[in-house]
Amino acid sequence: MKANNLLIIVPARGGSKRILQKNIKNICGQPMIYWPLMELSKEFPSSQILVSTDNSEVISTVEKKGIKVPFVRPQSLSDDFTGTMAVATHALAWFEKNVSAVDYVLIVYPTAVLLNINDISTAFSFLKNDDNCDCVMSATNFVFPIQRAMFQNSEGYAQMFKPENLMSRSQDLVEAMHDAGQFYLYRSRAVRAGKDLNKSNVKLQLLDRNKVVDIDTLEDFDVAETRMKMLGLDKTNFDWKVF
Repeated sequence: MKANNLLIIVPARGGSKRILQKNIKNICGQPMIYWPLMELSKEFPSSQILVSTDNSEVISTVEKKGIKVPFVRPQSLSDDFTGTMAVATHALAWFEKNVSAVDYVLIVYPTAVLLNINDISTAFSFLKNDDNCDCVMSATNFVFPIQRAMFQNSEGYAQMFKPENLMSRSQDLVEAMHDAGQFYLYRSRAVRAGKDLNKSNVKLQLLDRNKVVDIDTLEDFDVAETRMKMLGLDKTNFDWKVF
């Protein structure tokens, strides 16, 4: 992987409502944000990693490992409604103004505790080999065919979104995927233009479901920690190289 034309942006807002200071809450004995940063340290220097945060505790936590946080994210980009692309566009603009221009932008969430550097290398190959591709994102498949999904109607009874698929065989339905919540690898031109996933040509880097976990609640933390331990990830073998 050619590393010197790539910027990594880690959006780490401090204002989580459901879990206070979620991004630096301990999981398997380490602040959560350390796990993806540890994995990134296998391939990239700290000069290519830009943590975008509005929170002094997040800044203190990552700077202990040699990652300097050169700016505090504006409050206008730190509310519950600001999307990742707006944050990435701001961070890229800062970096290209103050450091250097880049060709690729890798966005990695602090919650990506099962991030694997090999998946990023594969995504990079996908992007480089397709000039029309704007982005490669991590994804995984749904366990159950979404074409047979149901909801509770106004009377409290089950109703299918697509009743016509009731008798369809699973193998006859198109397999559906969803965002794995780990990373998005963009061409920098797409980020400069503010092209979100709905406006981009996106390829999917498919991950094993067992290596995907979404951390939004305290229960999710327990699930993630259990899965990490099953994969041999815990503080006793935390392979961190200080940047």
